[in-house]
Amino acid sequence: MPDLQSPRPPLLDPARGKQLALDAYEADFWQRYTQIHGRDSWKLERGQHFVEQNSPGREALGRGDWESAIRLLDVRRESLRKDGEQDRRQRTVFHRVRVVEQPFTPYIQWELHSLRLNAEYGEAIRVIDATKAARFETGGLLPELVVIGGETLYQVVYTDEGVLDGGVRFTEPEMVTGWEDAIRALFEEGEDLSSYFEREVAPLPPPRLTTE
Repeated sequence: MPDLQSPRPPLLDPARGKQLALDAYEADFWQRYTQIHGRDSWKLERGQHFVEQNSPGREALGRGDWESAIRLLDVRRESLRKDGEQDRRQRTVFHRVRVVEQPFTPYIQWELHSLRLNAEYGEAIRVIDATKAARFETGGLLPELVVIGGETLYQVVYTDEGVLDGGVRFTEPEMVTGWEDAIRALFEEGEDLSSYFEREVAPLPPPRLTTE
């Protein structure tokens, strides 16, 4: 059963971490991720709107072209297949918790379609309503986070427009474990993406889009 009384995790004080610009963050992330073996990773996604770079489907969404935004998701399949094979070789599972608010933003509706592909290739993904995450949000909305192999925590940094802009790396065991436990608790309380998608997303008409 999920621990509904789980304490709020440690304060993410940037002074306790290392600020990384975008290129440094991406290089550091992948260097550490490819070295883990037999340990799982956890990601928490809280924001309801992001602008993903180098994503044909996301670019189509930004143009207001829903049909292409969904169709172009398939260009990710080969990359996801390779990532899934690498994870199996490393005996690791990437867990993802997607916090959602309803009614969905166009981005969230599109991203849930995108995440279905991630799940096909090995990610363990659950969805949780924002009301159930509220116990962790007494000081503000939860941040965007990734915990790699139980050893490294990243707070992922975005611009005001929702564009990835780098990260803050934390390695103190108390910090890493505290946030991994919080993400795990939300994961255990969440609903598997497959059943959630069929009930809440599949019946929806295309969102009303405006070009960005």
